[in-house]
Amino acid sequence: MSDARKMPANDLPAYQPAAGGIGARARAAAAPAAQYLSGLNPEQRDAVETLDGPVLVLAGAGTGKTKVLTSRIAHILSMGRARPGEILSVTFTNKAAREMKHRLGIMLGQAVEGMPWLGTFHSIGGRILRTHAELVQLKSNFTVLDTDDQIRLLKQLLQADNIDDKRWPARMLANLIDGWKNRGLTPSQVPSGEAAVFGNGKGGKLYAAYQDRLKTLNAADFGDLLLECIRLFREHPDVLKQYQQRFKYILVDEYQDTNVAQYLWLRLLSQAPGQRLLPEADAPSADSKLAVPLKNICCVGDDDQSIYGWRGAEVDNILRFEHDFPGAKVVRLERNYRSTGHILAAASHLIAHNEGRLGKTLRTEDVDGEKVTVTGSWDSEEEARAIGEEIEQLQREGNKLNDIAILVRASFQMREFEDRFVTLGLPYRVIGGPRFYERAEIRDALAYLRVINSPADDLAFERIVNVPKRGLGDATVQMLHDHARRRRIPLSEAARQVVETDEMKPKARGSLRDLMMSFERWRKQSEVMPHTELAEIVLDESGYTDMWQKDRSADAAGRLENLKELVRSMEEFENLQGFLEHISLVMDREGGADEDAVSVMTLHSAKGLEFDNVFLPGWEEGLFPHQRALDDQGRAGLEEERRLAHVGITRARRRAKLYFATNRRIHGTWNTTMPSRFLDELPAANVEITESKGGSAWGGAGSYGASRFDNVESFGSSYSTPGWQRAQANRSRGGGQGGSGFSEGQSPFGGSSSSRNKRPMTIEGELIAKSTGTESDFTLQDRVFHQKFGYGNVTKIDGNKLTIVFEKAGEKKVVDSFVERV
Repeated sequence: MSDARKMPANDLPAYQPAAGGIGARARAAAAPAAQYLSGLNPEQRDAVETLDGPVLVLAGAGTGKTKVLTSRIAHILSMGRARPGEILSVTFTNKAAREMKHRLGIMLGQAVEGMPWLGTFHSIGGRILRTHAELVQLKSNFTVLDTDDQIRLLKQLLQADNIDDKRWPARMLANLIDGWKNRGLTPSQVPSGEAAVFGNGKGGKLYAAYQDRLKTLNAADFGDLLLECIRLFREHPDVLKQYQQRFKYILVDEYQDTNVAQYLWLRLLSQAPGQRLLPEADAPSADSKLAVPLKNICCVGDDDQSIYGWRGAEVDNILRFEHDFPGAKVVRLERNYRSTGHILAAASHLIAHNEGRLGKTLRTEDVDGEKVTVTGSWDSEEEARAIGEEIEQLQREGNKLNDIAILVRASFQMREFEDRFVTLGLPYRVIGGPRFYERAEIRDALAYLRVINSPADDLAFERIVNVPKRGLGDATVQMLHDHARRRRIPLSEAARQVVETDEMKPKARGSLRDLMMSFERWRKQSEVMPHTELAEIVLDESGYTDMWQKDRSADAAGRLENLKELVRSMEEFENLQGFLEHISLVMDREGGADEDAVSVMTLHSAKGLEFDNVFLPGWEEGLFPHQRALDDQGRAGLEEERRLAHVGITRARRRAKLYFATNRRIHGTWNTTMPSRFLDELPAANVEITESKGGSAWGGAGSYGASRFDNVESFGSSYSTPGWQRAQANRSRGGGQGGSGFSEGQSPFGGSSSSRNKRPMTIEGELIAKSTGTESDFTLQDRVFHQKFGYGNVTKIDGNKLTIVFEKAGEKKVVDSFVERV
């Protein structure tokens, strides 16, 4: 008999209560099962309690997929089937990961700190890479490049290879490389035909040079976080086996949006330890018989919501799940908790026209509600007027603007609505605009911090080597590049070597020497002081803060405030590296969340969101479905466009309103359009045809005929919207000649001017919410009257711009010259 005291500690297997044993049953009995199981419907509970073997949960829009995922994790933990660190749960966004952790904390009654493997594909891939960085020729503190830095590096490579970057743009090469990485292709695996499409056949060579340069810089781009992980697993089976044994359960959110690289990464982790690896190929073969997975993998997704094919998502991944995982159980979640009956019926009937789908029908126990409406308008301007007036009516009826969204197929459609909302004084937000961390001053500050964290980060070093101005121009930077390339060293090391020689002019050499000494000092300070304090010191000692303090431009003060906000944002992180990694991975929009405002966004940005009232303009052939999708992908493109339409309709909880225009200006040219084929695919029983509230659908303005205001009798006495009344009053004052209601030297409330017809027409309310910086004569709580919005009280004053809560129109921002005190 062996002496137990002499057994190595690592030979003792981790103990888990046997399934069905006394310990496991006692643990289950003690778990607060009612807290996470009692609120589930039968289908959801089936998905949660099926813990053995592969499971595919087909979760339609609004069927509670996040609830199923979090409840499943809670069930695994409560049943003692795995520890928190033995569960791999991957999502697509940091927001989704945070929401899952929050919900788990509520379900389990404690903070979820012990789930280190709950996160996005790329954050988890990056964590694995940092642990084994040396095996893929990197160091553990490697930098994750963003798109801007990636473009700059590719421009350097094009210049070094004497390739005309105007004919062969670096952004085009970046898109090609990103596509190859999304498909799991290393430089040697790119098909020769694809590699030849760039730079006269040099695409593959440039891809290889780019990867080599990344290694020299100790850097990786976003695609490498998975591609290098796949290479790590394939070249080092022992590392792969370690993670295969670690993860007893794998859960995947939004499986329909996975690309080939994400698919390969998951398949490698879900195989039984010791089984043969997946073949290195462009894409998984549907005919190849792969090793039967041992893992308990649960993928949640909806093939009817796969709308990201343009960025590499493969809907086939979810369609062939049962082939990839033989014996998999498929659970369909079809009970919708979001939308009314008419909305779901319309969406289900539309998506049923797709052939490539697994099939399910959404249903609800809610009331039928209002029918989906379809409205035609003469042009896009009338479309915007009609939607604007409907939104005002909803606001008067007590609906919050935060519960209203306009979802467009293409971003150029947004301008009409932005202009109209400024005219109406309606608050709005455009989802997907410039982000905080993409501002120039923030990128500069981050570049300093990146060089401190990783001295080999050439792109960050090059960005700030002469910011603020230090007399180190392009010639100096080019000399450093040449020196670094010849010796295959980073720019910062080249700078250290060059300043010890006489190759530079004395003044430039002194400036560069001071900068390198500063970086050395900051790097030492980073080891002993909080990173927030370090950031303040760096911005001050580098002269960057002083540069903006001396700047007399209008936005200098705002830039300084942004830098202060950057330092404040660092307080949430333990160290500098953690903060920089967060910046590389997090792309959530900042700010504006508390304002009651209409949301305007593209259909692609709307995925995962929901609103009481959804307006869907632009349902015309060529725009939706988009002609480019039809030309590039044929039937597959049409089916993805139809899935996009399905996603748009199912964002609505109470009302879905579809619009099309007979004429639309696209890229400066007027086009006569046809209603979208998707309109004919909607069920007549669930759809109502309505008349445009922005004017006759067959009237028009400009070159298409007289304005809808020219013949006021045609509207009838019942047409009495505020915008129409204002236009009618303006026209009567202008003698019916199209003059403005007020012009130079005239009060907005009456009077006349001899110059009225000499000036272009002033669009109704054009000056609303544009402050001139002058002080207003009004005070808080003043009682005022506005010709359009009626009576209200002043609640905020910003220069000559007033925020007023009107009795009927709600809160508006107007210029004080548009109101009078009462």
